[in-house]
Amino acid sequence: MIVNQPTSTTNKTLIVITGPTGIGKSAIAIELAKRLSTEIISADSRQIYRHIPITTAAPTLEERATVTHHLVDFLELDSYYSASLFEEQSLKLLEQIFKRSDYAIVCGGSMMYVDALCNGIDQLPTIQNDIRNALMDEHRLYGDEWLLNHLKELDPIYYEQVDKKNIKRVFHAVEICLTAGKPYSDLRTGNRATRPFRIIKTALTAPRELIFSRINQRVEKMLSMGMLEEARKVYHLRHLNSLNTVGFKELFQYFDGKWDLETAVARIQKNTRVYAKKQLTWYQRDNDIHWIDITSDIFPIQQILNLISKP
Repeated sequence: MIVNQPTSTTNKTLIVITGPTGIGKSAIAIELAKRLSTEIISADSRQIYRHIPITTAAPTLEERATVTHHLVDFLELDSYYSASLFEEQSLKLLEQIFKRSDYAIVCGGSMMYVDALCNGIDQLPTIQNDIRNALMDEHRLYGDEWLLNHLKELDPIYYEQVDKKNIKRVFHAVEICLTAGKPYSDLRTGNRATRPFRIIKTALTAPRELIFSRINQRVEKMLSMGMLEEARKVYHLRHLNSLNTVGFKELFQYFDGKWDLETAVARIQKNTRVYAKKQLTWYQRDNDIHWIDITSDIFPIQQILNLISKP
């Protein structure tokens, strides 16, 4: 099924390439962008940050020289970002890309970012710096459990719904509650936006044992590329939300002397596999997704091109 058919006369098409981490989204997106003479918008909530390209598996400088990438490597580690900002900036970028091409590609595995762009996101109040900074100070002082209890007090409905391990999302809900003076759940309408372009949403898939094997191999490759040294350089910034992610959290435990390196690496691999399973569960609930099996006799690029050619 092709979703969000145009409501205007435009004949532009947005191709979304998502899927579990480590499955090879970037390589396919780059090859497709070459075929279609277009550009790529990254939908990865960690590749937006500077200084950490290895741990986030960001497109290399050579890849970015071959195909134009947007929303990669442009924010400092202490900068704030959200799905709402991603939606706003991506829509502006698409206006420009569609002046140069009939196609645009969004590639990444951050589920909230993809949903925000394809379906829209509720308009929420702009967070004031004093509220955000004060909440960051309190969170740093009192920890994750305090933040969760704070959300429970402010918005018990959303507290029951939120992924309590996703502290970034919990933090955002609390700051929305504090800014709006009402529960975050009261502001969530669930209304779906209509976009003035066709959207073809694809997700790469493969047998789980292959996905997990690729994840394990990718972690080993990252280590050989200098992942450990990259983590050491940002260790003093470990309190930042941008570094509260798989890869850094485990290596910071190693630097703290709580784990040996072998344990830290095994935990990175395990936690990445757990995240991949969460991604797959999320995508399976999305009826708009076309599944692209990377082990099929038909190459993934051709599968996507076949979808594009359908009226």
